[in-house]
Amino acid sequence: MNIAIVGTGYVGLVSGACFAEMGINVTCIDTNKSKIDSLRDGVVPIYEPGLEEIVRKNSKAGRLHFTTRLESVLDTTEVIFSAVGTPSDEDGSADLSYVLEVARTVGKNMNRYLVFVTKSTVPVGTSKKIKSAIEEELSRRGLDIEFDVASNPEFLKEGAAIEDFMKPERVVIGVESSRAKSIMTKLYKPFTLIGDRLIFTDVASAEMIKYAANSMLATRISFMNDIANLCELVGADVNQVRKGIGSDSRIGAKFLYPGCGYGGSCFPKDVKALIKTAEENGYSMQVLKAVEAVNERQKTVLFDKLNAYYEGKLNGKVVSLLGLAFKPETDDMREAPSLVLINKLLQSGCEVQVYDPVAMNECHRRIGNSVSYHKDLYQAVANSDAMLLVTEWKEFRVPDWNKIKQLMSTPLVIDGRNIFEAEELRNKGFDYYRIG
Repeated sequence: MNIAIVGTGYVGLVSGACFAEMGINVTCIDTNKSKIDSLRDGVVPIYEPGLEEIVRKNSKAGRLHFTTRLESVLDTTEVIFSAVGTPSDEDGSADLSYVLEVARTVGKNMNRYLVFVTKSTVPVGTSKKIKSAIEEELSRRGLDIEFDVASNPEFLKEGAAIEDFMKPERVVIGVESSRAKSIMTKLYKPFTLIGDRLIFTDVASAEMIKYAANSMLATRISFMNDIANLCELVGADVNQVRKGIGSDSRIGAKFLYPGCGYGGSCFPKDVKALIKTAEENGYSMQVLKAVEAVNERQKTVLFDKLNAYYEGKLNGKVVSLLGLAFKPETDDMREAPSLVLINKLLQSGCEVQVYDPVAMNECHRRIGNSVSYHKDLYQAVANSDAMLLVTEWKEFRVPDWNKIKQLMSTPLVIDGRNIFEAEELRNKGFDYYRIG
């Protein structure tokens, strides 16, 4: 089976590598020639555990190919996946220009039946726009070639994407014909030996499922952050509250961890896009607007705690940040709380020292030398007036607290992910603050 995936970003490259791992002939396409050249050399442009290994393995085996020319593979390809970016416009809506450009390229060059599948997260109704774009280009060529448009949203967690793709909890596919359903069933059969993991819907429902799922998870996070902030005011322990409500089978324990806000490429963008989709259809998503507002406020909570501790006198203070990526096991800093925090610290006259196991280069690319970069957490906390835990990397969980106390100027720890034991730190002479 031959498939093509347009876009070699996070979703496209992971998907392509995993399909190839199952014996499918995959061509990944990107207009960025330097990226394609690097991938041909086995250089993976993103950090994802296990990805580089399977890219190199399947490239060597002749199952994974890279090119800049989509038109070159259309005559031999059964399925075209669009995995290009859908960034938020200024009004919060999803920018579909890249998706529609792929559709037009297909319409200009296709000569046989194929299935055009949106892998990118797109608003409800996008499939109709894709279908129209392809039909317009075929009409200009004087051709009437049958094709299908399908929706196959991804549910990959950064840091565990390979495992998620190879052993999916569910695969959602929106189709309009039995022919497309048959092709997509064949494609995903190696990943869904348990048949009930394969969920077929209409196209509009598949498009909505991804937005609704991410928005629900974002809602749980913001809700728990609101609860944590209230717990702090009334003297309740948010960790005990979390365990108590999480034990209710109707609620469950996942995504109930308070923190300093969510970030990344999915939750912020998808919440905004769903709010905008509702507005375009004459409806207001009041809950999601609150979710968004709570999250933006939560990204400042560590700064607020620090500012309160020093009574607003932050000028000249040395502050250490542990963790820069929006979550562990990735170098992704899109919408990361660390960026908001760094900006507020610098504006207050602080000197900022940072360390992250994998996101240092990405941080430097984004903000340059406005902060100082360090090789490990101990170097990062040296001579600092506060240590702020922003991302819960495993290597931060059990540090040498005696060493840290000796290195710091002021033994102040503000835990943005509630991973440390309050009693332990306070017994060692630290001033310790957390979320909730």
